[in-house]
Amino acid sequence: MFSRRHKVFNLSIILIPWLSLIFIGKRSFKRFSFAGIFIVIFEIMNHLYGHKRKWWKFYDKQKLFIKDELPFSIGPYMPFSMWLLEFSYGNFKKFILLNAISDGLFAFLFIDVLKKLKIIRLNRLNHVQFFIYLHYKAYLLYGVQYFVEKIRRFS
Repeated sequence: MFSRRHKVFNLSIILIPWLSLIFIGKRSFKRFSFAGIFIVIFEIMNHLYGHKRKWWKFYDKQKLFIKDELPFSIGPYMPFSMWLLEFSYGNFKKFILLNAISDGLFAFLFIDVLKKLKIIRLNRLNHVQFFIYLHYKAYLLYGVQYFVEKIRRFS
């Protein structure tokens, strides 16, 4: 059964980050959207792999990728990636630091809050492994944006 708590959580992690993009501006949205879309697709593949490997466990009885992992992929990943690029693109150290802070907060604090709310808990990963799982994609995101910028310069 898909609990009411889980439905509300899924809606909030999708709607709130996307609504925040109203404030990013049209120019920045266009500039960073390709890298954002790329990272969402990559994250969906990662979530499918993690789901198969049972790296985490959702508390609801019915296990469905669409209601469990997919909201995390389509909700916060693209908007948050675009905001991080907006605040720090062009300064790689700042970008990595902001990503490390946000990934650390999620891996070490927020995942425990989700466990207390009986949404999700880590299963075959510890907090450090989960941090690495989250953080390595930051380098890929920055690299994709770097190549997008290079291609736009030569167009």
